[in-house]
Amino acid sequence: MSDAYEVATEKSWFSRISQSLGGLVFGPVLIIIAVVLLFWNEGRAVRTFKSLKQGEASVVNISADVVDPGYEGQLVHLTADAFTEEILSDEDFGISVNAIRLRRDTEMYQWKQSEKNETRQKLGGGEEKVTTYTYEKQWASGLIDSSGFHDAAGHRNPSEIPYASMNWDAQDVSVGAFYLPENMVAQLNGFANLHVSQKTNETNWPKDAQVEKGLIYVGFDPANPEIGDVRIRYSTVSCGPVSLVAGQAGDSFSEFQTEAGEPICIIATGRVPAQQMFQNALAGNSLLAWLLRLFGFVLLWIGFRILFEPLQVLAGVVPIFGSLVGAAAGLISFLLAFTMALLAIALSWVFFRPFLGITLVAVAVAVAVAARALAKKPNSA
Repeated sequence: MSDAYEVATEKSWFSRISQSLGGLVFGPVLIIIAVVLLFWNEGRAVRTFKSLKQGEASVVNISADVVDPGYEGQLVHLTADAFTEEILSDEDFGISVNAIRLRRDTEMYQWKQSEKNETRQKLGGGEEKVTTYTYEKQWASGLIDSSGFHDAAGHRNPSEIPYASMNWDAQDVSVGAFYLPENMVAQLNGFANLHVSQKTNETNWPKDAQVEKGLIYVGFDPANPEIGDVRIRYSTVSCGPVSLVAGQAGDSFSEFQTEAGEPICIIATGRVPAQQMFQNALAGNSLLAWLLRLFGFVLLWIGFRILFEPLQVLAGVVPIFGSLVGAAAGLISFLLAFTMALLAIALSWVFFRPFLGITLVAVAVAVAVAARALAKKPNSA
């Protein structure tokens, strides 16, 4: 079920130009934040890469059967069965299980507001903005605040989620002759669904709670959910084989500080060779670096686009001119953002890999020259 409402608002040319001039302050702030983020990200990525490579070259495979003091303080890799005798419990519903980790995921049926905007330029520089608000019911793990909805009265969500999502971790987990520290237990993410088959400890259950397809459903009719209904699923990390790379610290483990600057402490479910664990970590580092690069570039693009906004508004007295200037401003902003991102990345890499850094600088300069040439063309016209 969904509802839709359409709202039209008008903005005068003077209002638009005032707002765009205010963006001349916000644009440079975004550009500075993006440059700092890109520079920091490259340094982080290179340090992590070098640290992982250093760890891969120095890691020692050891047996989990006995604690050998000879490896104290060294980076070690081992594979063994993780085991605990602890029973983890959710007292709210009486769910108990022998496991290393127990997780409760809660979803609530709520209203969600979506917006779709359409802007129409008017002769004289004015602007008409048509906003379509759509309301749909859906399951959501986080609370959706409905107080800011355009039609809040007709689409009201509860103010809180009962039985919030939670994690329970075992405190005494052994791996052969060793014990896992809490921070490494918390890194284990090989969760498997825990099927709830019947009510337990029914005195604590809400009156309208029931078991439905392995989940706990709080509501009267699972086939026809209402706003505020809740469904709860459980999952566990059971005892079984794990693999880890960390510094040996007595009969436990700690972060291993590398000369490159980044600590190493990795754990995974299953039997994973040391080389594969490092390759997985390197792939994760590369993915994070590219995501942050993309985010930094988008911030730069938005920042430059804001700086060109007054020109588009000035030309928008005649709508077609405003559209043309807007398209040109978008292209030039893209090229400037691309150039600035390359320069920020290159300057960072010059400190770590001079050849690649100098190459990136050369590419950035070439793009800057092309952007300047494009910027001159409208002026010549």
